[in-house]
Amino acid sequence: MQLTDKEFSWIVSYVHGKYGINLSQKRILIAGRLENYLLRNGYHSYSEYIAKVEQDPGGEEATNMINVLTTNHTFFMREPVHFEYMQKVALPWIKQSAAAKKDARVWSAAASTGEEPYVVAMVLKEFFGMDPGWNTQVLATDLSTRVLKHAMEGKYLAEQIVPLPDKWKRKYFTRISNEEYQVKAELRKELVFRQFNLMDDIKFKGLFHIVFLRNVMIYFDEDTKTKLLNRIYSHMEQGGFLFIGTTESIDKVATPFKYVQPSIYMKG
Repeated sequence: MQLTDKEFSWIVSYVHGKYGINLSQKRILIAGRLENYLLRNGYHSYSEYIAKVEQDPGGEEATNMINVLTTNHTFFMREPVHFEYMQKVALPWIKQSAAAKKDARVWSAAASTGEEPYVVAMVLKEFFGMDPGWNTQVLATDLSTRVLKHAMEGKYLAEQIVPLPDKWKRKYFTRISNEEYQVKAELRKELVFRQFNLMDDIKFKGLFHIVFLRNVMIYFDEDTKTKLLNRIYSHMEQGGFLFIGTTESIDKVATPFKYVQPSIYMKG
């Protein structure tokens, strides 16, 4: 199945316009992933599939396209410096600044298959566990409905949870087979999973104390990144913390975030 220049250009333009993701240098990825999907689902050409998406841009095939094309690589305790900083600096700040409401608002904005938001929830539980009355629910969003389904189930292979502290494995996971563990219901209820396109207006209630936006902006051009960061900034508490991927950076001129240390910024 041949991907023509016209079809490639349409897919790149569509994905960028709707999701902010730049796939202009990813022709091999697009062809490889979509061809397999099209063949499995009875399509005879990319154009036939594109026509289906155009006919129903809010439909199942449009959703399936982004599920197929997006990469969701993550693992437990990825970039541990962020969780250490959260525990030592960010959470003590929340405990003091939000003492009246006892509401810690944390957003995992690229939740993928759930490893990141579950670790965030564990860190929150460990910190606030001895201080009853705090609302420590984590908002976990992702563009892909496929990975969100995995995250909501909270099932992981034994090898995937190896990086976690042993006490957390015992406290927050149940062994369901020789090879598989599941996050306990008590912790799963601490997460609110939502499908969300980062290009959309942010309409979640309240302001966030902490936002994790890690390893997702690598797919955005500078203009898209700047607009997204400014939207997030306006939905954060004064003094709140933003964590981005350790290989990412923010243009400190284009956005009002204050640099704290590599990959950590704050709303000053």
